[in-house]
This record gives sequence, C-alpha cells and structure tokens, in this order.
Amino acid sequence: MLAMDNEKTPATGKSILIVEDETDLADLICYNLEREGYECRCIAAGNLVLDEVRRARPDLILLDRMLPGLSGDEIVAHLKKNPATSGIPIILLTAKAEESDQLVGFALGADDYVTKPFSMKVLLARVTAMLRRVESGLPVDDVMEAGPLRLSTSHHQVTLNGEPVPLTATEFRLLAALMKAQGRVMDRARLIDTVLGSETIVTDRTIDVHVTAVRRKLKSAAEWVQTVRGVGYTFRPPAKSPARKT
Repeated sequence: MLAMDNEKTPATGKSILIVEDETDLADLICYNLEREGYECRCIAAGNLVLDEVRRARPDLILLDRMLPGLSGDEIVAHLKKNPATSGIPIILLTAKAEESDQLVGFALGADDYVTKPFSMKVLLARVTAMLRRVESGLPVDDVMEAGPLRLSTSHHQVTLNGEPVPLTATEFRLLAALMKAQGRVMDRARLIDTVLGSETIVTDRTIDVHVTAVRRKLKSAAEWVQTVRGVGYTFRPPAKSPARKT
C-alpha cells in the first residue's frame, strides 16, 4: 500500500467529485486527495451524479466507468452535452485497458483515462496536471474570432453564429490551440503536448478522436479545422467551391 505522510497540504480551493462504487477505493482516493488540499465528495451510484453536479458544481470529476444505475459512459454523455456542465474535466477510472476502450471514452468526451489498478501517486499527478491545464490554457482576457466562430477564454465558451457550442475541456483547449496558431500547421505530437500535457501517454489516434468530436460539434463550421495529411491539423478558412460554369 502507498505510504502516506502526516503533513497535510494547505487547501487548494478545488473540489473533486469521486464517483466510485468500491467503497474502500473511494475512501482511499478521497483520503489522499484531501491530504493534497482538495475538497472531496463521494458518490457510489451513477443515477445520483447529475443531481449532485447540479447541486454543487465540482472542479473535476473522477468517474468509475462501471457503476450501478447510470454507467460512467452515460454520465459523460449527459454532462458533455449540457453547455452548463460540458467544461467540467472528467477523468475516467476503469479496468478496461484496451486502446479501443480508451478511444471510446475520449470519443464520449472524457478528458483523461486511468486504468485500474493504478498507483495513487500517478492518479494524484493526473488530477494536478488536469486542473493545471484547465487553469492555464490561454490568457484570461483572450478572445478569438474567425468566420462564424468566437472563442472566449474568460467565459470558457465557444459560439457558432452566436449559439453556444458544448465543447469538453479538452476539446476547448484543442480548438483554442488551433485558432491561436493562426493558420500554422500543428503536428500531432505538439497538439498532444499542448492539449493533453507532455506527461500524458497517448497515441496519435487520441488527438484524431478529439478532432473528429470538435468537427462534429462545429457543424457548419467543421471545415475550418483542416487535416494536413502526414503532418497534423490547422485552422483556416475553408476553400471556396469552384463556381459552376453555365
């Protein structure tokens, strides 16, 4: 078992919702997070999560994928479809370690993925890194506009023709990174470092899944996010279709 010291870190002001039906594991996670200065709440059933999030919005959710009531996948889908909760970062906890399972989790909108059994030190590092990435991103007053899209960091919001686009925290960082590059091509490795962090071990396909999700949500503006084959992605005005000859 992980050795625990007796000194408690000062409060961070960040709240974490732990959704885990294994009581002993939930208690252990909560104990270690609280020693790092986080405020924790624990829930053991999936059908209670949505009401709890509405009651008191957490800064991050640690979510077991296999739960009684609603599954972790269903919870992610509900939270990420709602603009009021789509920006809450979610780290999935699961025994499913196959790459295909991870890609499904990312496709649903999860921001990170930790497989069981895991080291408590690793989990704490992933939580810290996720909250740091959410906080850093772009300057607070940074607003970028391109065509029908407007991205506001201060409101953590993207709008399409004035209507909110419900992006996850990871999707928001991805779109922001591409827009900030102002037409320059970003390769997958650089996007992984910028969006997910250099300490996160993922495949190139992970970025591809997130790009696909962003395009789907951008609807009519999807063509602004362009693939540069063999390199990566860029954000540019879509090419105009050639005029038909009459």
